[in-house]
Amino acid sequence: MKVVLQRSKAASVTVDGKVTGAIDSGYVLLVGITHEDTQEDVEYLAKKVANLRLWEDADKKMNHSILEHGGAILSVSQFTLYGDAKKGNRPSFTSAARPEIAEPLWEAFNNALREFGLRVETGIFGAMMDVALTNDGPITILLESK
Repeated sequence: MKVVLQRSKAASVTVDGKVTGAIDSGYVLLVGITHEDTQEDVEYLAKKVANLRLWEDADKKMNHSILEHGGAILSVSQFTLYGDAKKGNRPSFTSAARPEIAEPLWEAFNNALREFGLRVETGIFGAMMDVALTNDGPITILLESK
């Protein structure tokens, strides 16, 4: 499982002209799921996201988690994180989990974040989405469960 985490000042997802999720300060998470991922991967990355210290303290050091700082999560399913472009010019997505595997794990990941007390907004699984964000920092971190 891969998560691209971007700290943001504001973000939203729009599908077919309708906003499906929007946050002010918080994290935008692009979430990719592969065939081998399990509930263990979900729990590991949800805990990592919730506790990662990416918010400044009084000394301007990144010592606070989103739980301490406050903020929300905008979670977007992103199978293209498992695109392999090593050969040729067209990426292969064979490492990305099929929707019947990926969607329940993505939903479980979002629910695991909610169990930490975080507000989680989402895009729509499998839809063409327009994601808008104002990156804060910019701070972007790649997290992987394996």
